[in-house]
Amino acid sequence: MRIGIVRERIAGERRVALVPDAVMRLCRQGFEVFVERGAGEGAFYEDAAYREAGAHVVEEAEELYRQVQLVLRLHMPTEEELELLHSGQVLIGILQAWRYPERVERLRARGVTVFALERIPRISRAQSMDVLSSMASLAGYRAVLEAAMYFPRLLPMMVTAAGTLPPALVLVIGAGVAGLQAIATARRLGARVEAYDIRPAVKEQVESLGARFLPIVLEAAPEELEQRGGYARELPEELRRRQQEALAAYVARSDIVITTAAVPERPAPRLITAAMVEQMKPGSVIADLAAETGGNCELTQPGQVLQHRGVTILGLLNLPARLPVHASQMLARNFEQFLLLFRRAEGQLQLHFEDEILRATCLVHDGVLHPFSPEAVPSAGATQ
Repeated sequence: MRIGIVRERIAGERRVALVPDAVMRLCRQGFEVFVERGAGEGAFYEDAAYREAGAHVVEEAEELYRQVQLVLRLHMPTEEELELLHSGQVLIGILQAWRYPERVERLRARGVTVFALERIPRISRAQSMDVLSSMASLAGYRAVLEAAMYFPRLLPMMVTAAGTLPPALVLVIGAGVAGLQAIATARRLGARVEAYDIRPAVKEQVESLGARFLPIVLEAAPEELEQRGGYARELPEELRRRQQEALAAYVARSDIVITTAAVPERPAPRLITAAMVEQMKPGSVIADLAAETGGNCELTQPGQVLQHRGVTILGLLNLPARLPVHASQMLARNFEQFLLLFRRAEGQLQLHFEDEILRATCLVHDGVLHPFSPEAVPSAGATQ
């Protein structure tokens, strides 16, 4: 079975789907791996390392697409790359397919089978394949560092001959994987930390990291706050308004706000309004991890750093790519474990859908939308 690793074309992307160690393990499992020249350079994995691991390094993407059965990648193919995929091939990646319905349709029309790993279900045996959780942990860590770089004060308390400097107060909104990692990182840097999530069940996890869980209670049934798999649900308008009102005072007193709230396959929920930003102290920082899907803050501009009345708002995008070595290592393990779900006979790929993970992640098969997705399977994407 031939696997292809392409060089990602997205600006700023430095990660790669498989690292040489993973290539070596897959070759031992009977896979044949092809890598486009320079695919790993952004993460400091040279072509020579892939050759030593047993991969074939090819010069051009066109050559790679002609030779392989499975293509692994981190983003939805570009319009030009779609033309290189052909009937019978399998595309596996973190495709955010809900944002690209036209490209999914083109893949269907070309007879490509598509697996979107952002739909990995939240079950125990899928943890080793959960690409979103892997990347969210890195994003939460990096978000705190990015915010600290723009914050004009220290995070920890410091006692000096010139007086005592108080610690910064960090508010983390959203206590999923990214939020919990942000809490842990801010605590390591010496900040006081408060956290909020609409799911009361995460209170114990927040407090175990040394943060204070905000006492905001929305009078709503559990099914209005949480969906299948434990992920946060998009709130009705009235509940969202009450949530914003409850958060306003806590946001106003915070020095740094890290927002990580996301709803699977939906635009990010708006939690911080412009009016709330205007109540914050000059010099405060908002680091918006949901910028890519619209932002948790009303003023966020994806990919930009802006100031509004003295408050710096960071529209953070693809933070894991700023940690490309560890990010690539984690992704490689996720991809490797997912590949082992497929059956192989005499070197050929045998697709099957008895496995619930394959059912949940398959978007297109045999030229039609797969009967198990995307509409028929409750979304298994992840809040950050």
